[in-house]
Amino acid sequence: MVEDLQVRIHGTPALPALVYLPGLHGDWTLIGSFRTALADRVCFVEFTYPRSVTWSLNDYAEAIGGCLRHQGISRGWLLGESFGSQIAWAMIKAGQFKVDGLVLAGGFVRHPALWGVRCVRFIAAHTPWQGRQALLLAYLKYAPFRHRHAPETLQGIAEFAARRNDSDWAAAGHRLDLIARNDPRVVARQATMPVFYLAGLVDPLVPWPWVRWWLRRHCSVYRGGRTFWTADHNVLATAPRETAAQVLEWMAAKPRIGA
Repeated sequence: MVEDLQVRIHGTPALPALVYLPGLHGDWTLIGSFRTALADRVCFVEFTYPRSVTWSLNDYAEAIGGCLRHQGISRGWLLGESFGSQIAWAMIKAGQFKVDGLVLAGGFVRHPALWGVRCVRFIAAHTPWQGRQALLLAYLKYAPFRHRHAPETLQGIAEFAARRNDSDWAAAGHRLDLIARNDPRVVARQATMPVFYLAGLVDPLVPWPWVRWWLRRHCSVYRGGRTFWTADHNVLATAPRETAAQVLEWMAAKPRIGA
């Protein structure tokens, strides 16, 4: 089954909008503690992607932009988590949604280790159902420790696990293919809104020092980032209060490009 794009909005549209674009897992099941930490100081918009194996990044961008317009939200900040960063660059390129700022959370421009993406894709394609279930079980065992400081996220783990079916697995594989083919470096070089970066120290999926090095050298609107030493690749879920406070600070500062 390929469901439609799903959206949830928290807070009044009169507040500045913060649009969450989830990572490879494609849903809002791990963002609960981050959302709670925002404490209704922004209009927080979160999406769950369709389990599509045909959508392009432009399709994602067009669908999300159209959904935002339908909800009366014409501008705001993008929060691109891992794979979601690729949709964020596509939305910036499309120009249908006025982007006031971009925060990459474990995200990237062109992935700096494409061999790793292809390796994960190969493993995913050749892992039998029993192997997937074993991986999921291991994650469920680890989750209480991983999210011990994020009770709302921990409450969403059951929904997260329930969504991990064959269609979801196939959609994640397709998203890996999109990452491998995508190169938004020209878009990043030409960006005109402030760009920031959030990282967890332990990140085997995205070598964030390379990403931030590239941004410092090639993205003139890059305004810096923070690394959270007790967090991992999913930095929004493993350091929710700290990352929420930092994003709110960046949004409130309204940094002037060229300063």
